[in-house]
Amino acid sequence: MDRIPLYREWHGDPDSPHPPLLLIHGGGSTIESNWGMLLPLLAPTRSVLAVELQGHGRTTSGDRPASFEGSADDVAAVLGELRLGPVDVLGFSNGGQVALQLAARHPSAVRRLIAASAPVHRVGMVDGFWDGLAAGTFDDLPAPYREADLAVSRDPEHARRMFDLDRELMLGFEDFPDELLASVSAPTLVVGADRDVVRAEHFVELASLLPNARLLIVPGIHGDYLGERLAAAGDPGPLRRTLPHLLAFLDAP
Repeated sequence: MDRIPLYREWHGDPDSPHPPLLLIHGGGSTIESNWGMLLPLLAPTRSVLAVELQGHGRTTSGDRPASFEGSADDVAAVLGELRLGPVDVLGFSNGGQVALQLAARHPSAVRRLIAASAPVHRVGMVDGFWDGLAAGTFDDLPAPYREADLAVSRDPEHARRMFDLDRELMLGFEDFPDELLASVSAPTLVVGADRDVVRAEHFVELASLLPNARLLIVPGIHGDYLGERLAAAGDPGPLRRTLPHLLAFLDAP
């Protein structure tokens, strides 16, 4: 499978004693729209590497169909180029699915994993999600996502291709095999919100399928607890309440 070179950027303290933290954004997102509120809170104490996946932000869409496996291999290639690993990983939504594939396909690359609002079975989504996605068009892409992509890609058509890639990716989403999840050896924190687009009981199931997992369900919606631009709408409260739990997991012995 052809690799797609991912845009990446460093933030934070390069001399931090903590392992580098890799951030993998969700669908429709850029580094800024997904992590813009989180990065300033991490920067004083951690070295943070953020990437943009196929067709998102400053990364080309390429000619390859989108897949979680392909994106995981793209991320692994970045870590290889930078001679990094094992690193800590925080993946949100589609990025959480990529992060789980990364941990399964490249176990030596991942030290600890936070899978945030990441579905692994189709039945995990709330009622109406799949019908809404199937009927969705580019005009339904929320303006903050469109504006964030344009701000960095400088190409109005880039956001349309991003939308198409994400829609195809999720419409073609097949359940992660239980054997794949059982192969994830990295300690994992499964995180979700109680009013997420993924059912709370699905987070419980995911944590039970991973061999070394903890579970954290927070009050909120899909991504507000990470400061994601659309969900948080400028309110840092949910992020500030959740972040200590994430750091405590990463820093545990």
